[in-house]
Amino acid sequence: MRKARISQSGVPHLHFGKGEPLVLIHGLGEVKEGWEEQYELADKYELIIPDLRGHGECNKHEGISIKNFAIDILDLLTELKIETAHILGLSMGGAVAQEMYRQAPERCRTLLLISSFHYFPKNLKSILFEPRKELLEQLSYTKEHAEYASRMALYSWKKETVEKFNKFFQPKPQIFVDSLVACFDVNNLTLLPRVDVPTLIVGGQYDSILPVWIQLWMHKLIPHSEFIIMRNTGHLAKLEAKDRFNKLLRKFLEQQKTAS
Repeated sequence: MRKARISQSGVPHLHFGKGEPLVLIHGLGEVKEGWEEQYELADKYELIIPDLRGHGECNKHEGISIKNFAIDILDLLTELKIETAHILGLSMGGAVAQEMYRQAPERCRTLLLISSFHYFPKNLKSILFEPRKELLEQLSYTKEHAEYASRMALYSWKKETVEKFNKFFQPKPQIFVDSLVACFDVNNLTLLPRVDVPTLIVGGQYDSILPVWIQLWMHKLIPHSEFIIMRNTGHLAKLEAKDRFNKLLRKFLEQQKTAS
């Protein structure tokens, strides 16, 4: 197992590989080790994989917000003397990536927004999240809760895939709820049309948490973005179809090298 480093501002992170810097930002309730299936990208990229504030090994529990998540990562990049990087975010991590672009567009070489979102209309919040929020507020993360979460996030319920999900989905009840509320506050409707870096948007065909029409909406807002639907996957293509997913990332990132 790779050993995490702690930044001066208290952000645990993995940092390894050689090549162009690539930041991998996990989703709600996940931990940095959830990118384990993508470690192979270190053969061509310098990977920076942080725990978001309050998640995983990060002991910073105050100020949970998408804005502060982004500030923490930008500060980490500054400490590592990384001027620009490819920024990849999954789910809530994609919202963090967008916020990083809002705060420091010059630091973002590209954006890769995976099973993510940019805005929640009021009716969508109630349909997709309110029932789950009530459950998670009482979360003690029993076996039953783990099964519920895995069935929501995954298309494939193969034993190996479910075990990997349970290994990397480690929600802390209050942090989870605070982060979920922070997601509700995201509104990038006016930001996305101003995005001026190569952007890849990926959705899972059977994603029941953030359906693909949300990513299609993002694609229509971001000029010249590329939109891919990964077949036979749910919310976590990185686990369910890791070979196809990694190949897709490599193809997009290599295209940027060719274009530069």
